[in-house]
Amino acid sequence: MLNKLYIENIALIDRAEIEFKDGLNVLSGETGAGKSVIIESINFVLGAKADKTLIRSGETCCTVSAEFSVADNEIIQNLFREFGFDPEDLIIITRKFSIDGKSSIKLNGNTVTVGMLRRFTSAIVDVHGQSEHFELLSNSNQLDVIDRIGGAEISGVKNDLKKFFSQYKSVLTQIEELGGDENQRLIRLDILNFQIKEIEECDIKDGEEEELLLIRKKLQSQEKICNALRAVKDAIDSEGGVDDILSNSSKILAQISDFGAEYASIYERLESVCSEIGDISDTACSLLDDFDYSEYNADYIESRIEQIKKIKKKYGASIEEISAFLQSAKTEKSKLENFNEIAGELVESKRKYESKIYECYQQLSFLRKKYSNTFADNVLFELKELGMKDAQFNILFQDAPDIESCAFNSSNGFDEIQFMFSANRGEPLKPLSAVISGGEMSRFMLAIKAQTAKYNYITTFLFDEIDTGISGNIAKIVSEKFAKISKNVQVIAITHLPQISAMADNNLLIEKIEAGDRTSTIVKTLDRSSKIKEICRLAGGLPDNEIAIKHAESVIETAEKFKKAL
Repeated sequence: MLNKLYIENIALIDRAEIEFKDGLNVLSGETGAGKSVIIESINFVLGAKADKTLIRSGETCCTVSAEFSVADNEIIQNLFREFGFDPEDLIIITRKFSIDGKSSIKLNGNTVTVGMLRRFTSAIVDVHGQSEHFELLSNSNQLDVIDRIGGAEISGVKNDLKKFFSQYKSVLTQIEELGGDENQRLIRLDILNFQIKEIEECDIKDGEEEELLLIRKKLQSQEKICNALRAVKDAIDSEGGVDDILSNSSKILAQISDFGAEYASIYERLESVCSEIGDISDTACSLLDDFDYSEYNADYIESRIEQIKKIKKKYGASIEEISAFLQSAKTEKSKLENFNEIAGELVESKRKYESKIYECYQQLSFLRKKYSNTFADNVLFELKELGMKDAQFNILFQDAPDIESCAFNSSNGFDEIQFMFSANRGEPLKPLSAVISGGEMSRFMLAIKAQTAKYNYITTFLFDEIDTGISGNIAKIVSEKFAKISKNVQVIAITHLPQISAMADNNLLIEKIEAGDRTSTIVKTLDRSSKIKEICRLAGGLPDNEIAIKHAESVIETAEKFKKAL
């Protein structure tokens, strides 16, 4: 339910903070006082399209904040989880809009889009006349209303249906994993055969790519390698080269090696160097003699490297990954080739679940039609009480498919319905979404909500001047309908009727005041004394007239007795 509404710089409202209560909240006031501004503000914070004309003259931006209690609203708690927010018992929405068209929306401190905002608010508030929050305009929501009216009888069938449908989807998944229909299997087999053949024909050996890359590198650097080896050999073996120098040094040191351990150590180290230098020379010479890559085909090596890279790019970055892919492809191929043996049982299971699901579909449709007929009769009774004796209302069910043409794509049955309504004799029934909102439509929605309020997840109904075109006894009946509805949900209504104002649990007076060169709208919560004066005004009497006061008190007492008897 809506607890609080804070408005800043909307139309004639400078600043206003309104507290709403459980039950029936009624807003009244002189024509032009700004009652519609309150509705526009609520629509704005619920996610209606923003417009610069909302902003108070002379200001650069406007703000509306609303606080809702949502502790028992399962849909809201699921939305919290869906969007990654911490579930809470309160929702605080703040929406700002500036003259340059920029806007911001915060929901419990989280920045949200208009689309996200509407997902939340459409599960809390139903605003009569605003399609964004008019949940009964949606055919799926209409079906949901019937299901909730059907209670345990319908929910039992739906639970069975959901169980069978889940098992059915599992079987379909298993069949799909086997390759689906014959054409899909043949296409998949062609792909697998190509992949298996490509991998096996390539026949990559462990370490082969690294070896080929090294050979390619040597082939590309043959001259450089040979020149380097020759340079080393010449530097060591040429006359006056490293070998001659080290040999002479070794001979000199040999002459003093007996004079002390330190001289012997130098001599031994030099001898070791001479031996190593000789070995290096021999190795370089051997590498030169053996250096012959003429046996390698450079084009083949290049082609093979590219082939290996292609296979690795397609099937895995390593031999292990490619081998795993190959094994998986062979396993899948085997399943596809043996599809008929493996799938026979699954296909039979599919037929079995389709039969069970279709049976649930039929049972669910039968129950829906039964409860729809009762619901339609009850709504017509409400309409007659509201003075619409020639109104027509029924619920149209689309033709049901037979089992062969059934899509089996929903766990909610095959029913598609529309609420059909006509206000006057001789007028054809039309879908609810095609009926233009007006006084008659308002009373129709009141009749609908009188029957659905206790089944609805919506916690706040908002009616904007639903009393258009009614008076007298019908006004009394409308006020009583409001009282009945508000036993289950919060109702916020704008009215000009004293009967509805008298029935309110919370009266709010909208007044227009002038200060200097500015006009402003203010909102007051009325106590009993002020409520009596407002009812006098609504009834056309003077607030200090004793007869008018007694009449107002009588209307209030009658309303209170009615509410106590509910």
